[in-house]
Amino acid sequence: MNRRPETSPISESTGADSHPPARLEMRGVSKTFSGVRVLHQVNLTARAGEVHGLVGENGAGKSTLMKILSGELARDEGEIFWEGSPARIESRSHSARLGISMIHQELSLAPHLSVAANIFLGREPGKGWGMLDRSGELREANRSLAELGFDEHLDASRPVGLLNPAQKQMVEIARALTASSRLIIMDEPTSSLSNQEVEELFSVVERLKQRGVSIIFVTHRLEELARIAAGITVLRDGEVVHSGEMPRKDFSPLIRAMVGRELRELFPARKVRPGGVVLKVENLSRRGMIEKAGLELRRGEVVGLAGLIGAGCTELVETLFGAWPAETGEVRIEGKPVSIRAPQDAIRAGMVLITEDRKTTGLALPLPLSHNISLANLAALVRTGKIGLREESRVAQGFVERLRIRASSVNQKVSSLSGGNQQKAVLAKWLFCEPRIFLLDEPTRGVDVGSKQEIYRLINELAEAGAAILMISSELEEILGMSDRVLVMRAGRIVKELVTRETSQEEIMQYAALASSKMKDPPSPNVPAAGSRGTP
Repeated sequence: MNRRPETSPISESTGADSHPPARLEMRGVSKTFSGVRVLHQVNLTARAGEVHGLVGENGAGKSTLMKILSGELARDEGEIFWEGSPARIESRSHSARLGISMIHQELSLAPHLSVAANIFLGREPGKGWGMLDRSGELREANRSLAELGFDEHLDASRPVGLLNPAQKQMVEIARALTASSRLIIMDEPTSSLSNQEVEELFSVVERLKQRGVSIIFVTHRLEELARIAAGITVLRDGEVVHSGEMPRKDFSPLIRAMVGRELRELFPARKVRPGGVVLKVENLSRRGMIEKAGLELRRGEVVGLAGLIGAGCTELVETLFGAWPAETGEVRIEGKPVSIRAPQDAIRAGMVLITEDRKTTGLALPLPLSHNISLANLAALVRTGKIGLREESRVAQGFVERLRIRASSVNQKVSSLSGGNQQKAVLAKWLFCEPRIFLLDEPTRGVDVGSKQEIYRLINELAEAGAAILMISSELEEILGMSDRVLVMRAGRIVKELVTRETSQEEIMQYAALASSKMKDPPSPNVPAAGSRGTP
């Protein structure tokens, strides 16, 4: 049955004179893959000089719709109008000629090339006679980065492969914004950015709006849209279920439209009964990354780890997990000293890490869901020297049901799952190891609000069952909503411990943002490949 949107996006585009003119109209767009309908009669309007939000749960069809607009996919049905005229968008070049750019959630950068070369990839300045003007390219890149406020974070001559996720996102943004686009699609652009960097991006967005640029902003963060967006479209199961003006405070109607049910409390209540110390870390150091870090985790406790990008939060948990070799320090689990020189040592000691980049270090994307869930604990499935595939499927199916993973079967390739379901697959993999200590690095990054709540409930269930949990999050609301204590990092040091119920976002930021000396960028960590035993 077709759902009727609360407000028709088509009627919006021809409404009152107070609205800017419609630059883009997508009417009745439909798309089917292998007999499965992923978009059905979708309408969307973007106006000149405005931000239009596009939201929905993972798998709702947002990325498919935007790939159709950017020319990466062909629509099966529907019409696209550009500034009032029918538009032929059958390839990326068609879309680019209209002035449409897309910043992908999955970054599409050339890691061996410099920041400058990536910004101008395909648009390289030349000296004539077929020669590239690399010095001019570097000069233009530095100018563009300075205009965007990214020059403090990026060196235009540096290879992109050495950048962290937030810096790579900035390169994508700079590349799109230097192409003189009139409509820019931003797919989860703030997912890897700190609060300060988000503010810088919003300043860029405001300048673009003043120049008449249209922006389609795809995100799970409704509070961000409330600040910058004029309108919003909500997709659920490939259909428009709501379209209209973006509310500024009450998001409950949008959440209800997104998930098809009421979310009464995003952060579910948990009975806090901290037990004995499970993990104790003293004077843990790694040159250029962390310095004399010390912490304790107790049974039944969730401890938040907060800090700005570059503070060392990720490096700390990766060192604890054995991805980086620690130079000094002592780690005790259940009171006994343990030597962790590789992820396998951590897993044997009962500690697991959910990394911030699930696609690179969390999953084996070409493999089916069942294989991904069993990867870190294959020994539990070995019978008479062989892996029991039936038992593997049974175990995987159990986690699919427990975590509500939306998949056609346990044989479905993980690469075809939505972001939220991929994250649940990572969680399932580590739950199969039955660990005592969970290190969670941005566990809800790029995950829709419905999946977020399910992950929060799982974290609470684990804590109530006696697990000790250390959780990194760049969303301070999430830190305060889920943790019992907060550890604040700055320049590789844990500078403050706060009791959650007695602190605030402002106090956390004060400790995280105080001026300090910059630490050197570390080399690549020794994280094992996704297909090996002990994968983070």
